[in-house]
Amino acid sequence: MLNRGYAYTTIISSKYHGRPLLSHLASLYPHSTAQAWQQRLDNGEVTLNGVPATGSESLTAGQTLVWNRPPWLEPAAPQHFELLFDDPHLLAVNKPSGLPSLPGGGFMENTLLRLVQKQFPNANPVHRLGRATTGIVLFAKTPQTAAKLTANWNTPAIQKIYRALAQNVAQQDAYEILTPIGLVPHPLIGSVWAASPLGTPGSKPSRSSARVIARTTSTTTFQVSLHSGRPHQIRIHLASIGHPLVGDPLYGPTGQPLENLPGLPGDGGYLLHAQFLKFPHPITGEQLHLEAKLPPGFP
Repeated sequence: MLNRGYAYTTIISSKYHGRPLLSHLASLYPHSTAQAWQQRLDNGEVTLNGVPATGSESLTAGQTLVWNRPPWLEPAAPQHFELLFDDPHLLAVNKPSGLPSLPGGGFMENTLLRLVQKQFPNANPVHRLGRATTGIVLFAKTPQTAAKLTANWNTPAIQKIYRALAQNVAQQDAYEILTPIGLVPHPLIGSVWAASPLGTPGSKPSRSSARVIARTTSTTTFQVSLHSGRPHQIRIHLASIGHPLVGDPLYGPTGQPLENLPGLPGDGGYLLHAQFLKFPHPITGEQLHLEAKLPPGFP
């Protein structure tokens, strides 16, 4: 079934002032060629300040650029989630692998947000998990709840504990990982979050604690506690100490992206599970201990 389409809206910044619209679209949305964008322009899908564009325009800082993408058939995704906690303020669910948390990357309706809001219209996620990552996602039902959870999300008040299956056999039983994370360039996908030395523009300090749960002859299962909230943090941090997740299509043994990607960055194939979430209820103060059962595949 087709979705409802989507209007992608951006404001032209000063660094793009004077740039031809067609070349700007091709670089802003590199999934399509300039020829494909010209066809969309000819179809009337693109407007500048509300006026249908031809592609030959020179951009001006402050203009509103809108691509009105027509309805499309989305990739398949699971259509279920497990309810873990529900009260007038909070909702917690167990997200399956393959279901995006939020719209993006070709997914609009086949997302956890849309599925949850069909049953709980006022629920909005406090955080997100990657499409292949499973486990606990917390939703706030009121602005007051959302504000309190967001303020405390990356503090010791909220404990976030994951299970991860990684390559190679760990030599230590525990690791404190402080690898900084930032956007780095990539020849195929433009830029991606990865290990990035402090001092590099945009690099941010990050911290994870990893403890060995089990070992096989070629893998290690870690329990990982997050103390900061960077994108792909666990995948990057474990890779940076020589333990990329088994099946990860993006990160290699240094926490840097692989040059020749075996798949798209959002592809699955790895096991990463948000297993425990421990925090005081933002309204009642009750200490909550949420757990999402492990999916199949973990040793």
